[in-house]
Amino acid sequence: MKQEQWISLLGLASRARKLISGEELVVKEVRSKNAKLVLLSLDASKNTEKKISDKCAFYNVPLKRIESRTVLGQAIGKDARVTVAVLDEGFARKLLTLLD
Repeated sequence: MKQEQWISLLGLASRARKLISGEELVVKEVRSKNAKLVLLSLDASKNTEKKISDKCAFYNVPLKRIESRTVLGQAIGKDARVTVAVLDEGFARKLLTLLD
């Protein structure tokens, strides 16, 4: 049940243009402190995983793991996505409760 909830919420955030996907863009948003939550797929490359988790740790941005890039992509109505940053505090807070 919770699975569908976070997926539809992420889709909603996407339609509201409150998220960004793609490694470089996510890193940029984390750096500029716009990212409120970062989602990273478990099948991300070691390199990407390290880069994203280090950035999130340094800038104190919560990071949650999602089972696959396919699920993450489908949730926002796009092709497979390895990482997504949520730019809205409200969406981020709600997603955090659903993903715990």
